[in-house]
Amino acid sequence: MDKLKRVLRGQDAEEPSALAEVIDATTLSWGTRVKGFIACFAIGCLCSVLGSCLLWVPKKGLILFAVFYTLGNISSIGSTAFLMGPMRQLKKMFEPTRLIATVVMLLCLILTLCSAFWWHNAGLALLFCILQFFALAWYVISFPY
Repeated sequence: MDKLKRVLRGQDAEEPSALAEVIDATTLSWGTRVKGFIACFAIGCLCSVLGSCLLWVPKKGLILFAVFYTLGNISSIGSTAFLMGPMRQLKKMFEPTRLIATVVMLLCLILTLCSAFWWHNAGLALLFCILQFFALAWYVISFPY
């Protein structure tokens, strides 16, 4: 059908670009987007709950909590990319009205993981998890409904 449309438009000699082929191949139906959102959001919630349960593990519990809580938040934020699409999500995240909230939230996510993996400082990991919670709340509030 596409070939017929190109012939009728006089574009038979042109081959579709690689970018057009990738865009056509990655377009998801609405049902698939909703399923992806639900799956990614559920994984995010599961990671956050698992992190909270691992908080009580002796010695490494705080680090495990920080890592799983952060991964849960990243997964939950990523789930909305299924609904909006990744490029639209990025454009909305970095609009001037929510730029500061986005930067603070991403910085808190990164600092939490750094304190857990490289600095091995449980107190900083907990502090950044708390800041991460407030930064994520600020980020969510910055989106007008």
